[in-house]
Amino acid sequence: MKQLRLKVLAGLFIAAGILSWGAARLWDSVGTLPSVPLAAPIVLAAIAAVLAATALSLRARLKAQRERRPGAKGVEPLMAARAVVFGQASALVAALVAGMYGGAGVFLLGSLDIPARRDQAVYAAFAVLAAFAVIAAALFLEHVCKLPEDDENGEGPGAARA
Repeated sequence: MKQLRLKVLAGLFIAAGILSWGAARLWDSVGTLPSVPLAAPIVLAAIAAVLAATALSLRARLKAQRERRPGAKGVEPLMAARAVVFGQASALVAALVAGMYGGAGVFLLGSLDIPARRDQAVYAAFAVLAAFAVIAAALFLEHVCKLPEDDENGEGPGAARA
């Protein structure tokens, strides 16, 4: 499994932000701008909390397993892999969502004198912050589940035997 790269996340964020800003300008010139839902930052914050709780739980279980504590619950490799895949998928989607709401928020900055648009800009800002929290939690989860590096000569615990 490949490690999640910050360059990919930043590229998704920037591309989605530019497209969203352009779409917001076009949509506003045609009619009314779609609203930013109040639930967006709440849902993203909930996903970040689930990812962080999973990472902390796995970290504690892995530490107990490494220290060979009696009665320690082990971590099945498939469960850890599934958690990492969930984290990576969440981070990729969060980068897109952050760019989308960020682009809309940047467009809304031009009309903060209108109370409804100011509220939408605030919701968009909170959604971007919550999406960044999802990305941070996903990267932490990936770090927790990372396997120890193999030896340089290929004789480490994960090396293939001939």
